[in-house]
Amino acid sequence: MSATLVVRHTVNDYAAWRVVYDELEPLRQQHGCTGKIVLVAPDNGNDVFITHDFPSVEAADSFAHDPGLREGMERAGVAGAPRIEIFTSV
Repeated sequence: MSATLVVRHTVNDYAAWRVVYDELEPLRQQHGCTGKIVLVAPDNGNDVFITHDFPSVEAADSFAHDPGLREGMERAGVAGAPRIEIFTSV
């Protein structure tokens, strides 16, 4: 069963955030990420909505709880607590 990790958060500066997001590609691959989409709100380019596809809920959860992800979010300028959820296909 595949799983999609959904993240929504506000960032201080999208361009600075994107640099760190791209640097975290090896971490996503380490957890088996098979696809990703990054979207921003049309009225606020710092309101970011991201999906990451994984082969299983366990892989998605492992990525969500990886200390490297938390460190990356802090370094990237995520403002406040991100909303992170996992959904499965049916």
